[in-house]
Amino acid sequence: MACGRSDALVAITLADHHPSPRGRGSHNMQNTSPCRSDAPVAKGLADHHPSPRGRGSHKGSPLVGATPSSRKASQTTTHRPEGGAPANQFFQLLDSRDIDLARGPVFAHGFSWRKRALLRQFTQRHDLVFVRHAAQVPEGATLLLWGAAVGPAGLGTGVKVVRLEDGFLRSVGLGADLTRPMSWVIDPLGIYFDARQPSALERMLQNAVFSPDLLERAAHFRQLVVAAGLSKYNLAAAPWSRPDTSKPVVLVPGQVETDASIATGTLDIKTNMALLQAVRQARPDAWVVYKPHPDVVAGLRQAGAQEAQAMLWCNEVVLQASMSQLLDALNPQDEVHVMTSLTGFEALLRGIPVVCYGQPFYAGWGLTLDRYPHPRRTRRLSLDGLVAAALLLYPVYVSRVSGQRCSPEQALQELLAWRAQSPGGVVWWRRWLRPLLARA
Repeated sequence: MACGRSDALVAITLADHHPSPRGRGSHNMQNTSPCRSDAPVAKGLADHHPSPRGRGSHKGSPLVGATPSSRKASQTTTHRPEGGAPANQFFQLLDSRDIDLARGPVFAHGFSWRKRALLRQFTQRHDLVFVRHAAQVPEGATLLLWGAAVGPAGLGTGVKVVRLEDGFLRSVGLGADLTRPMSWVIDPLGIYFDARQPSALERMLQNAVFSPDLLERAAHFRQLVVAAGLSKYNLAAAPWSRPDTSKPVVLVPGQVETDASIATGTLDIKTNMALLQAVRQARPDAWVVYKPHPDVVAGLRQAGAQEAQAMLWCNEVVLQASMSQLLDALNPQDEVHVMTSLTGFEALLRGIPVVCYGQPFYAGWGLTLDRYPHPRRTRRLSLDGLVAAALLLYPVYVSRVSGQRCSPEQALQELLAWRAQSPGGVVWWRRWLRPLLARA
């Protein structure tokens, strides 16, 4: 099966994991349960080491952070994950989804009609069998599910579940607008946003050792993404300027509150307004900017509880600016606070300090300040190690031109061309469909 990813796979070796090319250090993180821990959350945040953009320190947040000694050590030593698996085991892990999808019959459950053609394209299996009941799936078969969806009750012995979800550089336009994606993730272990159980991405981040060549490739890819201002949806938007204030600006991205990542990746804070209130308490002197989720702004998803009262806890609500514009306008002393939003990952790419109140896939590796560090995530990663796994190895990219799998670099260039062809934003017929999609 042609996958366009062999160059990325062979770059994983048993060479020592070297520090980030941007000189980013590590936080020596404590670990708690993905459920509420019995251990108390650390009070008082140790100084946050300077980021690649020269950002300052954060003090006084009830979050787990680094100690100066741990930062110094992380900058002068390399780190091999304890008990790291041999390289051939990681080839097997990374290829397992293609092995599972290449042999024997493959079944799929719960996919909408509009996703079925995409599913055939991303899996390279045009003989997929779509089923409604467990009895239709034979023992030992492979069953595809979307996201964290529950499979049909009564599955037979040995059925291999593989989960799919949108990738992190998806499209020019919203998925809720039925915009065709350029990337999906296909995970044979779990799914990246579900912190309750391991995923292929988490296992890769915890155990794989990335070669210098792959880290260099990841650094270059990250620089291209940042320079181009790319994000998950790449929406056309009105410009935004940072307020003229000496206060630090804290950007708080809203999420769709029914999103599975909130149900499976958060603990005590599960709504946008609860997050805003926590941010205001943690940063009473900051200029807090709240950005509702674009699906909510477009009317495609319902606003969260009490969202109309956002101005009680923030200084500004931004509706039309794109997330990349907001991130690119921030200053060195600014921050991004999230539950599980992908905006936190996009902020890390730009060297912006990120505070996590949930357990997104990019938290727990020493790159973020975590209210609830994850007990399975004990490794310190460089930023480009995170990028290598999350943007180069984990997703599957499909070319809009050929309809075949392609490299991340080709997908990036096609995203840029797509965005250049769509400077006016959403086409009229998608706007016309939105009231219908919102009721679907």
